[in-house]
Amino acid sequence: MAREPDIRLLEGEELSDRERAHRLVPKLRALADENRAVLALLLAERPRTVKELQEATGLSQTLISHHLRPLREQALVKVIPRGRSNVYAICCEEFGTPVRWLASLAALTPEGARASCLSRDMEDGNDVRQVD
Repeated sequence: MAREPDIRLLEGEELSDRERAHRLVPKLRALADENRAVLALLLAERPRTVKELQEATGLSQTLISHHLRPLREQALVKVIPRGRSNVYAICCEEFGTPVRWLASLAALTPEGARASCLSRDMEDGNDVRQVD
């Protein structure tokens, strides 16, 4: 039996599939670059300065800044001023919506449902397909 994905981006807000896609695609596009994905993974470990990101990746300061911009614009990364530097940190709550959306799509097939964290959470009585 096919299930419709039940993803709401804001509490109490009902969105069409087109509206959901319109809001999610920019976040997914911001992550759809290998360098940005690496930066996000590094920031998921702990907040870092551009210099620390440079040391970890070997990318130039200019390239790091270039790749952080779309992540900041989509609120996937936040900037915390610290002295004369900025510290960048992942915004975990902003990653939740695309992750839940993709997990919900995967759970629509029997194979995806078995592999999805949604299926385990639903077995436990927790429906995590909605954004709180």
